[in-house]
Amino acid sequence: MQLAETVTFGGSGLDRAAHLRADTAALKEMRADPAARILPIWRGKPLFMNDGQVGWIKPGHPVLTSASEAPVFLGLDDGGPRFASDISAWEPEELPDTLGAFFDPSQQLHPELPNEFAFGELRGVMTLLTARDAELVATAKAILGWHTTHSYCARCGGKSVIVMGGWQRDCATCGGHHFPRTDPVVIMLITRGNKVLIGRSPEWPEGMYSLLAGFVEPGETLEAAVRREVLEEAGIRVGAVEYLASQPWPFPASLMFGCRGEATSDEITVDPEELEDARWITREDMMDVFAGRNNSIKPARKGAIAHFIIWNWMAERLE
Repeated sequence: MQLAETVTFGGSGLDRAAHLRADTAALKEMRADPAARILPIWRGKPLFMNDGQVGWIKPGHPVLTSASEAPVFLGLDDGGPRFASDISAWEPEELPDTLGAFFDPSQQLHPELPNEFAFGELRGVMTLLTARDAELVATAKAILGWHTTHSYCARCGGKSVIVMGGWQRDCATCGGHHFPRTDPVVIMLITRGNKVLIGRSPEWPEGMYSLLAGFVEPGETLEAAVRREVLEEAGIRVGAVEYLASQPWPFPASLMFGCRGEATSDEITVDPEELEDARWITREDMMDVFAGRNNSIKPARKGAIAHFIIWNWMAERLE
């Protein structure tokens, strides 16, 4: 697919400078560089400005006193070092009921920052970011999320520590090395002639539909995962499958493999444990959905690979 890397978080050619991760002296020097910037993330919510731009701050900023571990080195942006720091230990005056929801609309203001800065949901601003900032923020959110859930050794249970600029954790007790986790997920455009198969999960916003998706299991190819997930969730059998595009999806740390497949059956049998509903919809009706002319169906969120694939399917630009 020629447009594959134009998807949100699709990559910007960031220099991740992996050769510097093991160089503790270089990392220390970069953290002191006047051109260095750090992105603080609070409980999965990056810092943004009112205009949707990323809230980069300088090393030594008072906000960073809440960080419990060293910042993660993300790479070099036009020569300037970029880092990310988890400040989840900070306690705001109020915690919203929506914290941890599918989409948390609340914002948190930090007393050490001007009011034009706030911690907010990445889903709400992801389409406003430049390709470079989108890659940096997605990387920061995913890697810090991994550190949050993997602070203890999976081999012996001992406390592990950050090494390699944040791209590895080592256990001092047993010597185990642990590396960031990325979960492979297939998301598929399943068509039958002029129709596409869509479904919705119960926890999604009312009326929202998307392409079917599911995790790839150990020992399974992408093609096999597509056929298995569609059969399990909707009872539809799929024939030929081909890869289209991929998208890093830091909610919390997935890599979405966009595929297309041709259905060999029509009758839908929904698995209620997986889906609330599934249906076929024609290309013309999907155009009405995207145009806001359908009162019962809302499209996948703009910025998600499902939105990207369906849009290009409607425009006949998947080749």
